[in-house]
Amino acid sequence: MISSVRGEVLEIGLDHAVVEVGGVGLAVHATPTTLAGLRRGQPSRLATALVVREESLTLFGFANDEERELFGLLQTVSGIGPRTALATLAVLAPDVLRRALVDGDLATITRVPGIGRKGAERLVLELRDKVVASAAAPAAVPSAALNGANPRRDQVVEALVGLGFTAKPAEQAVDAVLAGEADADASTLLRAALTRLGRSR
Repeated sequence: MISSVRGEVLEIGLDHAVVEVGGVGLAVHATPTTLAGLRRGQPSRLATALVVREESLTLFGFANDEERELFGLLQTVSGIGPRTALATLAVLAPDVLRRALVDGDLATITRVPGIGRKGAERLVLELRDKVVASAAAPAAVPSAALNGANPRRDQVVEALVGLGFTAKPAEQAVDAVLAGEADADASTLLRAALTRLGRSR
């Protein structure tokens, strides 16, 4: 189990970063929020979880141990794999997720792509007693407004599809977000589109 990595950030993509550890570049998949906290050429530490499959070894990275623990906890529920768990943390901040589970807030949980009402009910049933909601209600995540034709559009749509959203809603969300700020970088555009998609579910 690789529980963390520390090293220079060599590359930052829309869904992963490459961190050099002991001369080896490790591809670490992460949420847009986690990736936004990294800087190319700067040292960084990520809490990590290694998912082993017959055909692959995939490393997932998180800003802190709390997110990594939630990532693992989500996967204890039948039907929730690592991609859905990561998509959940991309759409819902840890505090929002914990409160939704404790309160049985199915509407919030079903904002995650790939999780329908039955899946949300299963998550609440199995995890409600395993998490503790924060004392304060979570603040709403602001939706950044972005505009116009942008060469990063297709790249961001592809990243959203990779998180589990279908192509048409992903395209509509990106286009709507671009209607406000055409010069937004890809990571900002992705986070804003995620916020819009989450609210529309």
